[in-house]
Amino acid sequence: MTDASPPHKRRVRYAGTHPRQFEDKYKELDPTRHAAEVDKVMQRGQTPAGMHRSICVDEILAILKPVPGETGLDLTLGFGGHTLAMLPLVQPGGRMFGMDVDPIELPRTTARLRKLGFGEEALSVHRANFSELATLLPQAGGGFDFVLADLGVSSMQIDNPARGFSFRADGPLDLRLDPSSGQSASELLLCVTRHRLRDLLTDNSDEPFAIPLAAALQGQYLETTVQLADLVRATMELAYKRSMPAEERLVETKKVLQRTFQALRIEVNDEFGVLDTMLRDLPACLKPGGRVAILSFHSGEDRRVKKCFQTGERNGTFSSVAADPIRASYDEQRSNPRSSSAKLRWAVRALHGGAVA
Repeated sequence: MTDASPPHKRRVRYAGTHPRQFEDKYKELDPTRHAAEVDKVMQRGQTPAGMHRSICVDEILAILKPVPGETGLDLTLGFGGHTLAMLPLVQPGGRMFGMDVDPIELPRTTARLRKLGFGEEALSVHRANFSELATLLPQAGGGFDFVLADLGVSSMQIDNPARGFSFRADGPLDLRLDPSSGQSASELLLCVTRHRLRDLLTDNSDEPFAIPLAAALQGQYLETTVQLADLVRATMELAYKRSMPAEERLVETKKVLQRTFQALRIEVNDEFGVLDTMLRDLPACLKPGGRVAILSFHSGEDRRVKKCFQTGERNGTFSSVAADPIRASYDEQRSNPRSSSAKLRWAVRALHGGAVA
């Protein structure tokens, strides 16, 4: 060994079998090199860091029935799991379109799918909000044979503290799917009125403690997810009855935190507004006999999808719709707990007629 030899650097040590920090989970973040570690995480019923486990894949394929030569659209490309399952089914001669508003995850997903051999002729990817689906019609030949929308926030977004989607880790209080557009949750709390904050907590997440939470959060300068979570916890300690057992307080406070973050995320991304626009334009983007499947994850979304489909069936736009939502199987809910709140609804575009807006 000469004096010019570089000093030996020890390999970074993996932080045990259950690393807590997102950055420490480097084996999960590199599944091609550490497939065994990823499998262990999934066997525990967890989602590996940086990965998203697509929900109700078999049920969606049974509804959409992709066949060779058809043109399909995944309105929420995300990690690409649903699209990856459909791409081989439309070959030869078919094509998938994928949309996503996330400027961080979309390039990674696109690169991953391209590496698997799906070029532009098989998969056309677009960075856009799904409310803009009609802009793809010229490229799709005037309509789609089937359309999928998964309305859930992906695991990659939730688990990465830098995205600020979760109260479980310290990160910027942002909550935007597209960090380059609109105002962050931190900015929202500074300028929103107490009355408006109370309403959005109620409307977006059915929060029963909306009044004390709005009073505590409105006008506060909170930069991080932990600061918001701590203020919510302090507020709830004052709101609970003194007789409430400590264990019950912990359980209820976790629910309040989940609902608060959900309500703010829906507001900063205008999730209900863009969903209403997408549902309005959806029928005109389906070919006669075209199929649509939509996965929703809370009551506000599901009510909108249900009403759209039922109205479309009554006016002849849809020939048939789901009578009841489809839920993830027991086995899927057990292996992937994030699937437990999912509701899957479907509809089929009528072959003739119908009152399309």
